[in-house]
Amino acid sequence: MNPTAPNHSASGQVTFLGAGPGDPGLLTLRAVEALASADVLIADPQVLDVVRVHARAQVDTPLQASADEASIPVTPNGVSALRDTANLVMAAARAGKRVVRAVTGDPGLDGYVAEEMLACAAEGIVFEVVPGIAAAVGVPAYAGVPLRDAEGTDVRFIDARTADARCWSEVGASDATAVVSTSLDSVAAAAGELVSAGRKPDTPLTVTVAGTTTRQRTWTATLGSVAQVLKAAKVLPSPDGGQPVIAVVGERSAAAQRDRLSWFESKPLFGWRVLVPRTKEQAASLSDQLVSYGAVPHEVPTIAVEPPRTPQQMERAVKGLVTGRYEWIAFTSVNAVKAVREKFEEYGLDARAFAGIKVAAVGEQTAKALVAFGVKPDLVPSGEQSAAGLLEDWPPYDPVFDPIDRVFLPRADIATETLVAGLIELGWEVDDVTAYRTVRASPPPAETREAIKGGGFDAVLFTSSSTVRNLVGIAGKPHNVTVIACIGPATAKTAEEHGLRVDVMSPEPSVHKLAEALADFGAARRDAAVEAGDPVTRPSERRPGSRRRARS
Repeated sequence: MNPTAPNHSASGQVTFLGAGPGDPGLLTLRAVEALASADVLIADPQVLDVVRVHARAQVDTPLQASADEASIPVTPNGVSALRDTANLVMAAARAGKRVVRAVTGDPGLDGYVAEEMLACAAEGIVFEVVPGIAAAVGVPAYAGVPLRDAEGTDVRFIDARTADARCWSEVGASDATAVVSTSLDSVAAAAGELVSAGRKPDTPLTVTVAGTTTRQRTWTATLGSVAQVLKAAKVLPSPDGGQPVIAVVGERSAAAQRDRLSWFESKPLFGWRVLVPRTKEQAASLSDQLVSYGAVPHEVPTIAVEPPRTPQQMERAVKGLVTGRYEWIAFTSVNAVKAVREKFEEYGLDARAFAGIKVAAVGEQTAKALVAFGVKPDLVPSGEQSAAGLLEDWPPYDPVFDPIDRVFLPRADIATETLVAGLIELGWEVDDVTAYRTVRASPPPAETREAIKGGGFDAVLFTSSSTVRNLVGIAGKPHNVTVIACIGPATAKTAEEHGLRVDVMSPEPSVHKLAEALADFGAARRDAAVEAGDPVTRPSERRPGSRRRARS
């Protein structure tokens, strides 16, 4: 029987799915497919948030637990009590449900999952296995520690919780690279086992915590010095000492070359919490770009969009589109596209109503919103994505080639007159219509407001003067350790008027150039710390007096 096909028997089916070490991007395509069709999701708490976003909104999650390891009850031998989930899996499968059992790392390396598979097999319940990236393999890769060299060193994997004396002695007597899964406060004990078994105390090792996530940290030491290194780094003693780590031991594991191979932790904004004063929909591509730099974006809407107070003007303009009143329609924002689309739907119209009308979009995001509506824009600025950039490419009115001289411009109530004035200068008549109103958004949650004012964010990206005014109005002024990045001089001036010190200025009025400029700032800051021999820290980890003014 094909385990991926619909199951018509009385019982359901189970997918044992590896969710990887923590980075959501490491889920396989097959894993995402399985999650999308699940009726029941039973996940290890450490990866619940990673997998739940790919499941249907109606999915049942009977094992709701916090991803905070400290809140998970453990048995005396250190094994999570929540591991015993076979009864939940079996009950859901017996009820005819499609069950996804998601585990940290790879299910093939999880002995408890193997027991759950055997229970399914014993009752004839169809199951499949979707492999994942094991922490013992993925974490060293993210730490910049290759496990083998060109000469093909042997690699041994050890779970320190279950390793016996024979296991330690075999690894200790060899020159194999040892990948040890243990906890932070047990690393020194594991190192001692290897030394006692014959490994030299000066054998290099790396210790990585929270691997593949933006909380990842890696320390380089030797078997004999690891306890002192972790103590000097003020990592131990710690109430978080029970969190899992991956230690890589061996002369040929490239630990000595980590300064050149550490590609993940050396990203320019690694671990930075960056405040993006936009809605999640507006900030999607910008947030993706920040993630590529290692940042953790946090979207906070500063404006809300509402219908115009008097909708008659918009209604007349939309009817004019249908009756051939306009030669052009120009969209200057995604919100303008949304407003027109909603009005179309109200009248039972669709994208076919744009037939015979030229369509302009102020930039790529607006163009994408039009394409999603079924409309391919005729004009998108070739240069600057702004009203000025749109005017540079806009053709002047020509009575020979243009049968109609009128442009429909659906905009926000607070839009500037730059585009209207420019189009009139080019000979066009403009119907400047308020398609939507922008109002200040509701304040964000108290936790977010506290982080903004208390220095919990490392940087904030201001994409307009209104985002400065609105953010300060709804959440308060960002702390002076927070790096302030502005899209242009006008936005920077508004920020300074509100008492903010501007650190980064975008070279062009583009949100993506702004993010790039912040990344350059972060890289320069990191390089300066490394050159000075100082630890690399995030802005939120530094005292206010230590922050220097800089402008990109």
